[in-house]
Amino acid sequence: MKYTELTIKNPRDLIFGSAPQPVTTKRGLVIGGGTVYPELNFTLPAMKINPSDIRPVVDHYKEIVDGALHRALELYSKGVVLEFETLIEMTQNPDLGVELVKQMNAICEEYYIKHGLKSEIRLTPNDLREFERPPKQRTTKLLDPMMELFERGAEAGGDLLSIESTGGKEISDDALMMCDIKQFIFAQSVLGVRDMQMLWKKIVLIAEKTGAIPGGDTACGFGNTAMVLAEKKYIPKTFAAIARVVTIIRSMVAIEEGAKGPDKDCGYEGPFLKAITGIPISMEGKTAACAHLSPMGNIAAACADLWSNESVQNIKLLAGMAPTIYLEQLEYDVRLMNEAIKGGKNEVLQLQKLFIRSDAYYDPQAFILAPENVIEIAAQIVKGNNYIDATKRACLKALDLISIGIKGGTLLHDEKEDEWINLLKEDISMIPENESEFVEMVLPTIDSSKVFLSEYGL
Repeated sequence: MKYTELTIKNPRDLIFGSAPQPVTTKRGLVIGGGTVYPELNFTLPAMKINPSDIRPVVDHYKEIVDGALHRALELYSKGVVLEFETLIEMTQNPDLGVELVKQMNAICEEYYIKHGLKSEIRLTPNDLREFERPPKQRTTKLLDPMMELFERGAEAGGDLLSIESTGGKEISDDALMMCDIKQFIFAQSVLGVRDMQMLWKKIVLIAEKTGAIPGGDTACGFGNTAMVLAEKKYIPKTFAAIARVVTIIRSMVAIEEGAKGPDKDCGYEGPFLKAITGIPISMEGKTAACAHLSPMGNIAAACADLWSNESVQNIKLLAGMAPTIYLEQLEYDVRLMNEAIKGGKNEVLQLQKLFIRSDAYYDPQAFILAPENVIEIAAQIVKGNNYIDATKRACLKALDLISIGIKGGTLLHDEKEDEWINLLKEDISMIPENESEFVEMVLPTIDSSKVFLSEYGL
């Protein structure tokens, strides 16, 4: 593990709009440098993508970007990040993905030249490997179009490179449904870590070659899956909270391999990564409701440097097209945060306190995102002797904090979940620190037909 101490040690310094390692984009957005920017995430309406006629697809994306930037200009925006999460067809056929980046970037450049509005595109190819079962994480030919889109898309104007990687998902999905924390940790801290090391070496090399910024990964397919299952009452909220803590370690690997941030928005491991590494982060909260429900609509903004939504379809609402409307909502949110920043540290902390207090009491998943809890959990991660040890330490600290919160009346008490605190502590404590011993422990409990261990170097 590269990080052995925290970059941010005081919860009062884990704040929105400010990161020890800010990132400057090609058009001059300084992310983490004293301003919070909106990051708009968008997608197509329900429609077929016809490779022989891409004009309808291109027209949608041009309409989205032009509408969003036009409204940003009207709202006196300080700058915008536009996240282009590709659909399967756009990664399978890199020509289509690259053409969309070119068209969108041309609009960004026009607004920059004519009006001085700074905007950048975050290019996020989807991880095609999850569509093979069992997935061949390293030897699959599906890596080729992904890497081609990263490289050519960066050359076409994708200034920030990110991905929602899926290494370990073939094990983690069942682990979540069965509430098997050992298997989930195996999926993240063994399989996920190894996959991230391989994948992010490639992405960072492409960023260096093209002059793009390697942003970061997200454990959306793991932590957010747990969150959605908990929202539907399929699994305990406490389990989902600890699953979120587990994902921090795998996402940190991207930064160890050279990612600079801002990390990607749709995981909530960002605050911990910021505390450990100092990179700027993108977060989503209440405006992600277009894609999923969440118990942390406000607290997610407590230390955000980019404030995002989730994939919103380009459909017509009463006020206009949905992405334009979401841009407005994000812009008003960041305007409030930036006014607090203008007022000085005390105003920032006062607004942050309200973000925290409005959510932290109601759900352990929100509770662990309070900056003082983030710092305590992150401090255990950097004490770890290796990834498994770091995971164990972080999870046990989070469980202790949840217990203290319940006893002290700062976290809503749900008697049905009480037993899970001790059950999780027992299971996590039994995990050996040595990776080989942990693998030997877990292998008899998993369906070996679902995973190629050799694809993870095991």
